[in-house]
Amino acid sequence: MANSEPQIILYDLACTKDVCFSPVVWRIRLLLNYKQIPYKTVFLEMPDIEPTLKGLGLPPHDPASGNFNYTVPTIHHLPTNKYIMDSKPISEFLESTYPEPSVPLTSELGTEIEAKVRSLVAPTFYRSAMPREVHILSPRAQEYFRRTREGRFGKTLEELLAGEEERWQAVDADRRAVGELMRKNRALGPFILGARPSYSDFFIAGSLQSVKVIDEGVFQRSVECPGYKDIYEACLPYMEKKD
Repeated sequence: MANSEPQIILYDLACTKDVCFSPVVWRIRLLLNYKQIPYKTVFLEMPDIEPTLKGLGLPPHDPASGNFNYTVPTIHHLPTNKYIMDSKPISEFLESTYPEPSVPLTSELGTEIEAKVRSLVAPTFYRSAMPREVHILSPRAQEYFRRTREGRFGKTLEELLAGEEERWQAVDADRRAVGELMRKNRALGPFILGARPSYSDFFIAGSLQSVKVIDEGVFQRSVECPGYKDIYEACLPYMEKKD
């Protein structure tokens, strides 16, 4: 299927490096690459996401979700003319529509790891990565990014980086503990469940690839604990298509 006409249009977030850098889009891109589903990318500047997706007829996110009205990833499945927004429903659609090779979307271990990453590691990771995103955005997107993020947090991007070293030190033990969980099945293979990747691997690898594009220093710090780098490197074959 890899050499056939595109089945999917993937709406992604634009940056000045002309590659994918959104962690949530990377989850879907990894899934597409692993399943060898042919697709074409449409990169959107941040201010253009809502008008573009709204113009395609997609309904906005539920306001109660706390999300922006419109987000990427969004896909257009060309064979059925179906549009889907958000990584979870997209992943479910892709797994049901293209079941081979199969990617487990959930598992007991994967769910535990994702929950602990989100609660214990992600806040520090995000606080280091997000303010630096501005440096890989176009001037127009930079203005939008600063206005929306600084409005949300009530601080400048530069102020959000204050205390960075102390935050990383404070989560060091938790990071290492979660990394060891990632290696629980290492005797069977490099992925969380062993020999084959699951969606939880793409969750981890996508986040790491995102920060690698944003800032190499934060990436190196993120993979210094065992487990994280193992999964990242195991997923590298499915990261070759970045655009």
